[in-house]
Amino acid sequence: MSDVFIQATETDPAVRAATEVRSVHRRLLERLAALAAREPGQDHAVLAGFLDGELRRHLAAADEALYAPASGAPETRLLVRALRATVAEIEGLAGAVASAADPVRAARDLAAVLAVHFTVEETVLLPALAALPGADLGLLAGDLRTLLDGGRLERPDEIDVREIPRGRRHPRIFARFARLAPGESFTLVNNHDPKHLRREFELAHPAAFTWDYDASGPELWRVRIGRPAA
Repeated sequence: MSDVFIQATETDPAVRAATEVRSVHRRLLERLAALAAREPGQDHAVLAGFLDGELRRHLAAADEALYAPASGAPETRLLVRALRATVAEIEGLAGAVASAADPVRAARDLAAVLAVHFTVEETVLLPALAALPGADLGLLAGDLRTLLDGGRLERPDEIDVREIPRGRRHPRIFARFARLAPGESFTLVNNHDPKHLRREFELAHPAAFTWDYDASGPELWRVRIGRPAA
């Protein structure tokens, strides 16, 4: 696949990724609107199942694929906290729909909150992710798709970037770092000192990562990159 594209056009991977995320949001909102359109007094088991199943899975997938990579960067740390607080509110509203006196009204109120939340993701989070050092919005959108399809994101203990095309190395490394829990780490293998990558980490995650050389060349470099223990 060619890496040549024109920025801010349909050939731009970031634009395609944002379009894909918006499409996922639109389908969820349309599904919720259709279920909330049922007449009062009807069986709302399908609505409750959608909220407890598909909606919750989407919220969890978005957190892992989109929020986690932005949670440590100074530029986006507070944004992610706000989004996660909104998600907690959405989950509370979703859990209360089935027992509400008027489930249809409750579902419509939920849809209004969800629509605003998705708008913030699309207009604030996605552009911020695209601007983060080392981030690749296309890769992150692919991770979201993998999770929504029922898959799991890879968490390799070692990433040998010699086998990865040059333009995709840093995004792959940053995505792996985003999945580390406090105290966890992975090993980066390269044929040169990845000092430029370290500078990107210092910009994106100042004082929030560990960097230890296990091998220092001249032909093989191994660096253990970790997230400090809480």
